[in-house]
Amino acid sequence: MKRKMILPVAAIAALGTLVSVGQHNANTKLRMAEAAIAQLYVDTVNEDKVVEDAIRGMLNELDPHSSYSTAEETRALNEPLSGKFSGVGIMYNMNNDTLYVLSTVSGGPAEKVGMRAGDRIISVNDSVIAGVKISTRDIQHKLRGPKGTHVNVTVLRREAGSSDTVQFKITRDDIPINSVDAAYMVDSKTGFIRLNKFAEDTPKEMREAISKLQKQGMQQLILDLVDNGGGYLNAAPDMLGEFLAPGSMVVYTEGRNSPRYELKAYPKGKKPLFAEGRLVVMVNQYSASAAEIASGAIQDWDR
Repeated sequence: MKRKMILPVAAIAALGTLVSVGQHNANTKLRMAEAAIAQLYVDTVNEDKVVEDAIRGMLNELDPHSSYSTAEETRALNEPLSGKFSGVGIMYNMNNDTLYVLSTVSGGPAEKVGMRAGDRIISVNDSVIAGVKISTRDIQHKLRGPKGTHVNVTVLRREAGSSDTVQFKITRDDIPINSVDAAYMVDSKTGFIRLNKFAEDTPKEMREAISKLQKQGMQQLILDLVDNGGGYLNAAPDMLGEFLAPGSMVVYTEGRNSPRYELKAYPKGKKPLFAEGRLVVMVNQYSASAAEIASGAIQDWDR
């Protein structure tokens, strides 16, 4: 006995379209594939999740630095740069299912117990987070919590060619979000400023720190960007406006299908606060993103 399979006319039309989809461009293929899944798949499909998973899959084929985050995840990632929260006080990056500590917040709970930039977090409380698929939102949910509560964190630390696991019991606290950790005079002529990240208020904090040290006689400056994991890109040229000649190019972007876009340094006032004195910048392997751009521009302009 022969069996017949009857499909609606619309489904037949959709299948016919997919057969010829090879004649169309990549965008059309993606739209047709999503439409076919939504209309023809036997079970109910969460279309938003399917699309987001497809985006993540595409970006995974590019490089370790290309990733996708939802609107909610992006807000949570930006919170340490512009808001207030309680947690352990680290900046981190998820790379190939491994959570790397980029830097610890100066004076924060993680720094107090000895966590360092470069540590790889293996587990949080009883949950393993290394080598498993876990979202940024879930990681933040595990690390953050009310002030005074505790969280147990196990990290893999590599030193001198060997690896060891280190366990920390961290007491969550309100996280200070200041960019400038320290600003003081090393001697009668030399100032020192330690910058931990590039956040929304970084340019303002730097101007205040420079002005304070100049009143104390600063003629030369040491700018410490060690372990600075970066942050907001625009904060770098805004800060460098106080060190470079007005209009100095800091960085530009240019893509195969996008025009050149330049970010230039301009002072907040009529002229830069510190454009003449000797400037020394300290960096290490954990100075990244906006910190790399800032130090590179200072070097390129022979400051």
